[in-house]
Amino acid sequence: MADEIRWKIEERLPKDQAHCSLRTLLHDQWLLPNRYVHFLRCRHHVLLNGRYAYMNTAVAPGDRVMMAFNGDEFRNPTANDYCPTPSPAVTVLFENRDLVVVNKPQGQKSHPNYHGETGTLLNDVAGYLAGSDCGAFMVHRLDQETSGAMIVAKNPVVVPVLNRLISSGQIHRRYLAVVAGRLTGRGRFTEAIGKDPQDVRKYQVGGEHAKPAQTNYQVLANQGDRTLVLLQLATGRTHQIRVHLAHSGHPIIGDPLYSRDNFSRMLLHGAAQELVLPFSFKRIQVTAPLPTYFTDYLVKYGLEKLGSK
Repeated sequence: MADEIRWKIEERLPKDQAHCSLRTLLHDQWLLPNRYVHFLRCRHHVLLNGRYAYMNTAVAPGDRVMMAFNGDEFRNPTANDYCPTPSPAVTVLFENRDLVVVNKPQGQKSHPNYHGETGTLLNDVAGYLAGSDCGAFMVHRLDQETSGAMIVAKNPVVVPVLNRLISSGQIHRRYLAVVAGRLTGRGRFTEAIGKDPQDVRKYQVGGEHAKPAQTNYQVLANQGDRTLVLLQLATGRTHQIRVHLAHSGHPIIGDPLYSRDNFSRMLLHGAAQELVLPFSFKRIQVTAPLPTYFTDYLVKYGLEKLGSK
């Protein structure tokens, strides 16, 4: 069995662990998909204190739980098959056994679109992790022109867990943007977003196959016809922030698709992640410093006072 094992996860249950069955721990508490639990049970790949345990076995504080995976349990077992960048320049904001949060530069793609493509952030993370037992697995993406904090899983076990935490709103992503015009106060955009039938690169409010979308916003500063705004995603549609702001009449400065200004860089930055860590479900705050061009723009136009939030 040992020769087949590709991934192992071992956790010691905390002192405040509630008494429950092993199945409840795996599926309900740790949010592992049914598929994972099925293979763990069928292959006897889950050990409780060093011995295989049936799914109805009770767990208790201090117990050690070890899970083993061959790789075929995962829907896309080669999802981290990226060409690693040699000696990559990766800005790591947070890292543990299961994931790494990196500060993606503006202008870099998040992931390859075809086999063998290089130069993306996932290539860089694969290079950063080269020589370890870890891989680079995509959890979510940022648009090429967007900078900021991006989560990359280091093993495939936690990918569906992180995706579920994001989709349920337990992982919060906050962005800073400079937009055209004078937006005021706080509120939310709730228009559904779909594909633009006239331009394959773009999306629009009420477009083809529109899906519900919600973007919450809070204005931090105004100066003339520019506004600094804090945004939080409640859903994760493609181009969501960009489309909502453009539709409201306040496109992001430098947006190459949805704005008509001529600034050379899009002023949208993933400033913070309120992250929930798999297995422990500890909450941490990860922040990504603003790029120099962004801070220079804020100073130039008197928007540098970000406020206390």
